Amino acid sequence: MGNANRTTPEAAHHIPQFLSDENMERLTQIMYPKQAAEGDYLFWEGDTADRLYYVHEGTVKLSKSTEDGKAFIVQVAQPGDLFGEFGSCEPQSYGYDGIVMEDVSLGVILIKDLEVLIWRHGDMALQLFKWMSQMQQFMQSKFRDLLLFGKNGALASTLIRLTNSYGEMDERGIRITIKLTHTDLANMIGSTREGVNRMLSEYKAAGAIELENGRFVVTNLSFFQAMVGCAECPLSVCRI
Repeated sequence: MGNANRTTPEAAHHIPQFLSDENMERLTQIMYPKQAAEGDYLFWEGDTADRLYYVHEGTVKLSKSTEDGKAFIVQVAQPGDLFGEFGSCEPQSYGYDGIVMEDVSLGVILIKDLEVLIWRHGDMALQLFKWMSQMQQFMQSKFRDLLLFGKNGALASTLIRLTNSYGEMDERGIRITIKLTHTDLANMIGSTREGVNRMLSEYKAAGAIELENGRFVVTNLSFFQAMVGCAECPLSVCRI
């Protein structure tokens, strides 16, 4: 972790980095456009997963409900990300809700159309497999941080990941450009809003973070890196 301000329009984890130009063009040709507004649900947990979504603009949070009714944000999909359920021979259902965080422009890909494309162009299957392997590493790293470092470390890890995905340098530190509530942060680490409030107050008292105009500014990234023994993971893994 800890590669702040190296986000690019086509970051290392985005699907265009895994597909050849020809295959990305083929994928684009089978997409149909969809617009959705903040707060809209693209799908619900348990719905039939018969399509994938490619983000052109905006952000979508993938949120899973726990047995006690709490929400856990699994991923925040941003431009260049592809999300959905894919890779099994059996019919699947979504394991999470897809909720629009910021107005989005999407490309929707029907699984049946993608299967035909892969059948016609075998090299695409290998490229998609590499992408899925990268996504698995990303998810494993997030759960590892939560399990090994507890809520405090998980929040520190989340803030580092946010600086990598949405960080912009300014005179005070790294500004996280996406607007997040304390509840959003709590849902990212399986905590409560009150717990996050307490931890953020401690970070602020330590001079590590500030809140300005509804955006978090990380003023001491090393503070958070030390909390989780930051190993300078690649951006493809250390992201939100």
